[in-house]
Amino acid sequence: MKLYPIETGNFKLDGGAMFGIIPKSLWQKSNPADSNNKIELAMRALLIEEDKRLILIDCGIGSKQTEKFFSYYDLYGTNNLESSLAKNGFSKEDITDVFLTHLHFDHCGGAVDLLGENFVPAFKNARYWSNAEHWKWATQPNAREKASFLPENFLPIENSGQLNFIDLPTSGNFLKDSPLGFDLFFVDGHTDKQMLPVLNYKGKKLMYVADLVPTSGHVPLVYVMGYDTRPLLTLDEKQAFLEKAANEGYLLFFEHDANYELATVKNTEKGVRLDETYSFTEVFGNS
Repeated sequence: MKLYPIETGNFKLDGGAMFGIIPKSLWQKSNPADSNNKIELAMRALLIEEDKRLILIDCGIGSKQTEKFFSYYDLYGTNNLESSLAKNGFSKEDITDVFLTHLHFDHCGGAVDLLGENFVPAFKNARYWSNAEHWKWATQPNAREKASFLPENFLPIENSGQLNFIDLPTSGNFLKDSPLGFDLFFVDGHTDKQMLPVLNYKGKKLMYVADLVPTSGHVPLVYVMGYDTRPLLTLDEKQAFLEKAANEGYLLFFEHDANYELATVKNTEKGVRLDETYSFTEVFGNS
């Protein structure tokens, strides 16, 4: 197995929304805001090369939305999905599977392209993976999340016949050996049935934490996004995961941290806290 961080782009969101009830005087220490109170964020995917499969976990915001839409999110930098894949020797045609942690636009926008006047799957040779409960949640959205679930980002996947569902665990929130070969944690605080991959790689246990812990600044338990639909449930889910991560030496792979790809956490008198941050190559080298 080989893993490749895939930088699909950078954007900005309101810092207050990203940290909920936490005062700016606290969150700005780890995530400084600009003059519009926005903080810098990444949209970092993860590519898994194993045997004859090339599995992409999430795929960023894409490029098919209108200029007005993108203006709300202050996209910056030169990273994009295609160039990051090419940097590692791959193209979108090489991808065999696209695993979507959830269907918010900054995680799945790159799953579909606009070709002429038609929306078509961006990975024509891939199977796409979601789960039935989250799919229903996205296609019949609540008013709070409706602006994050854009039908053009996922309905073309179903229409093409490329959509596949992962079965939920029969008990608890942990699925051993998913159809993609890695384990999954299911969490419901941010959105219903978000799926978080857990991989064993070069002697380390790595978890793609998506929107459970968006950045290294979100490690403290009560640092929960205002976007979460069930923030009290997020607290429970974070506590269970972070304690496990601290006790078992997990590496957290951040999707949204603009500066750090990986981190470890540790137990302290104040609860679980950030321990060390790393680049991917610092831990795993260049191969």
